[in-house]
Amino acid sequence: MVDEDRVARPIDEAATDGAPREQDKHDSLMVFDTSYLYYRAFFGVPSSLRAPDGTPVNAIRGLLDAITRLTEQYNPRRIACAWDDDWRPAWRTALVPSYKAHRVIDEVPEGVDAEETPDELGVQVPLIREVLEAVGMPIMGAAEHEADDVLGSLAAQHDGRCWVVTGDRDLFQLVDDTTRVIWVGQGVAKHLVVDSAWLLDKYGVEPGRYVDFSVLRGDPSDGLPGVKGVGEKSAARLTREFGSLEELVSAAMHGTGTISPAIRRSITESAEYILKAEAVVSVVLNLPVAVPAKLPLTVDAARVAELSERLGLAGPLSRLVHACS
Repeated sequence: MVDEDRVARPIDEAATDGAPREQDKHDSLMVFDTSYLYYRAFFGVPSSLRAPDGTPVNAIRGLLDAITRLTEQYNPRRIACAWDDDWRPAWRTALVPSYKAHRVIDEVPEGVDAEETPDELGVQVPLIREVLEAVGMPIMGAAEHEADDVLGSLAAQHDGRCWVVTGDRDLFQLVDDTTRVIWVGQGVAKHLVVDSAWLLDKYGVEPGRYVDFSVLRGDPSDGLPGVKGVGEKSAARLTREFGSLEELVSAAMHGTGTISPAIRRSITESAEYILKAEAVVSVVLNLPVAVPAKLPLTVDAARVAELSERLGLAGPLSRLVHACS
């Protein structure tokens, strides 16, 4: 039986024995950070995995396997895939222009023929959507918002247990009495179940203050520099000492609180960034997204059969359909 309240332990292989699970008592929802999962799969599954016509399918295969494995493991009553309708919203970049700026490729490097370097992930993204639609998977996005905001809104609006599957640490802010983050940053097989006790042990902060901690520490993967001279330990200490980022900035500017001169100077110099970054890092929780219907999924059998043959993914598709039936 899966212990739904376990903390930071790898997947329990013995939990797939078909015995009734504790979480079956709850109207549980599992939501997937789709782009994270297929992006990780693209680099983690061999690129030699191809459809009969030569189309790469490694990202598709890895995503399907991840959804199947976790669905079988946790047996949720409802599932959904969050989609990036806008992976870099203008309202976030207006606040912090460096937000994800390093991920933007403005032009093909000199001397490289774009036609000779096909985007082997890009060609799979529409196929991923086609496959998920065929098996009846709810795909949820929102205009001018990232998948993170969809994940957060679904978790906030679902009345019951929710598991958020992602490798993005910023989503640790969603943890509460009913929401856990299944963190797959080290792979699905080595995933961790993150709750408030884990966050306190790992970082020394409550989930409700994780945004403040993240803003101060920074996140280079998202183009967020943080505050100069503030590392993980000092970010946690400052987060615990002050009730909000606004209170911290005010204390730095007015010379109150136990802040070292160097850190006080850095916070004062970064005051505008700190307050704007808070809005950038905070996940939107009130998007008008509908909690998906209970399983089983409504499968388009003819379409699944055609995709199975065309992509050479009969096994993975069959396993996913079975897991969601």
